[in-house]
Amino acid sequence: MPFSFWLNIIFIVILVSIILMEVAENGHPIRTLAWILLLIFLPVVGLVLYFFFGRDRKNRRMVNTEDMNRLLARTEEAVQEHVCTEPPAERRNLVTLLQTAGNALPVAGNDVRVYTDFPSMYADLLADLESAQHHIHFQFFKFEDDETGRKAEEILARKSEEGVEVRLQIDDLANLTRHRFYRRMAERGVQVRPFYRVRLLLSSETNYRNHRKNVVIDGRVGYTGGMNIAKRYAGGGKSGTWRDTHIRVAGPVVAEMQTAFLVDWKFSTKQLLDDPVYYPRVPAAGPLTMQVATSGPMGEYRVIMQGLLRMLSESREYVYIQTPYFVPNEAMVTALRNAALSGVDVRLMLPRRGDVNFIVTLAGRSYVSDVVSAGVKVYLYEPGFLHAKTIVADDGVVSIGSANLDIRSFEQDFEINAFIYDRTLARKMRAQFLEDQHACQIVDAAVWLSRPATVRFWESVARLFSPLL
Repeated sequence: MPFSFWLNIIFIVILVSIILMEVAENGHPIRTLAWILLLIFLPVVGLVLYFFFGRDRKNRRMVNTEDMNRLLARTEEAVQEHVCTEPPAERRNLVTLLQTAGNALPVAGNDVRVYTDFPSMYADLLADLESAQHHIHFQFFKFEDDETGRKAEEILARKSEEGVEVRLQIDDLANLTRHRFYRRMAERGVQVRPFYRVRLLLSSETNYRNHRKNVVIDGRVGYTGGMNIAKRYAGGGKSGTWRDTHIRVAGPVVAEMQTAFLVDWKFSTKQLLDDPVYYPRVPAAGPLTMQVATSGPMGEYRVIMQGLLRMLSESREYVYIQTPYFVPNEAMVTALRNAALSGVDVRLMLPRRGDVNFIVTLAGRSYVSDVVSAGVKVYLYEPGFLHAKTIVADDGVVSIGSANLDIRSFEQDFEINAFIYDRTLARKMRAQFLEDQHACQIVDAAVWLSRPATVRFWESVARLFSPLL
């Protein structure tokens, strides 16, 4: 038999094996059918795309059960007297969901400082870094080598030289051109680790990105939210000033942020850091009860997405949402439409102009049509690029974090969000949304739905590819 014959046999066996594996995973039937049709009718293209984007990691754990239990035990020891056993009745189901699916304990006694501009957040962050005595755990999706990033670089490197343990975790693909920047810090003692090291630019691993922003200082102070470390956040970029939201957290719940970082660190370095020194007993710093939830493509549940869906389903008066990217899955579209059709005041704020990922922005416009037809009020932010990822509902609960309202954040990226249960903070975030609304243009549903067919067609084409980007 000629070599080409056996090559074709091997190729067919591989295709059939992949199809059988896809069927056996019991995934969504539409997704499964789409992959099967692609593999049958465009086998070469289908095989390449499946290698990059099709393999499901939901049954793979970031760390083994024993190590995870050790870190969770440290968390529980650190927060035990602050665990909230009687959450607000109207939020009990949400609290239980995040605790059961994501091991996020509801912790009382916290203080949260909200930032809606980068300079004030960065000034406080740099001051807290300067005060570090034992360790700094520093994780950002993007940490850029510009005049802004170099301020943090100098402090991190100097603190390391002073004997403070400094660990820096970054997403390798998002920072692919900045290895010299990180090498400078490593040469001064900073422990720098990429989450997934990019060895081949096009590989299945590079599709899974660590999008978290999570800083923990001495186990007592934490920062999380939507901001990265880059000059454009301070203004002057091509997209204008970036409007984002970030928080500084003080109190016992910082132990949950610590666990989130140390799980990522264990995954990328195989080093388990479960010494009690990383989990000090922190006294109450304020009145807030909150949970810190993480999610990613590994594990059984999509915790943050499920939490946001629960917020929508439990809302009775209003839900105000800010997100830079709006490429929701079917469950999120249904939840938004159901809430609006039920009489809830649902408002969604998006940037008028996209950033570099114009395909995702274009795709998002097609989903706007899906929700405005059901009564969701959509606002397009005008002054610059809206990058905040916030949700506030019924003057009772706020979510602030790194997760966008898109399929990538829900299914493919590693994310972190804080869920905060406090009426005062919720009213503050509601007021902030209404202030931002003055800088927006509301979408007229009738005009939007009657846009030219060619515009709607290209939005639909972009919608097909946006989950892969």
